[in-house]
Amino acid sequence: MTVTFELEGQQFTALNGGPHYTFSPAISFFVNCETQAEVDELWTKLSAGGKEVQCGWLQDKFGVSWQIIPKALMELMSDKDPSKSQRVFKAMLQMTKIDIEGLKRAYRGE
Repeated sequence: MTVTFELEGQQFTALNGGPHYTFSPAISFFVNCETQAEVDELWTKLSAGGKEVQCGWLQDKFGVSWQIIPKALMELMSDKDPSKSQRVFKAMLQMTKIDIEGLKRAYRGE
């Protein structure tokens, strides 16, 4: 009923609770990406056969939820100037896959 596996040095244990337990967005994998290329690659691969959601979220073909988030998003949203961080937040709300350059334009007020 259980399986233990390792991904990138992180150990996971999964439990088969039976058919009445289904996937939901309440549990998701959060992936911090360094570059737009990394965001794009993971987005393309994980959303294939699945569903793109909003704000960097997607569901893969198995119904597992993923958050594909560039580190730049958190950095820009953490700015001490609330007008800058709010512009970044509003820009993110308009995105499906996160676009780093779009976030930076919003940060600069462009």
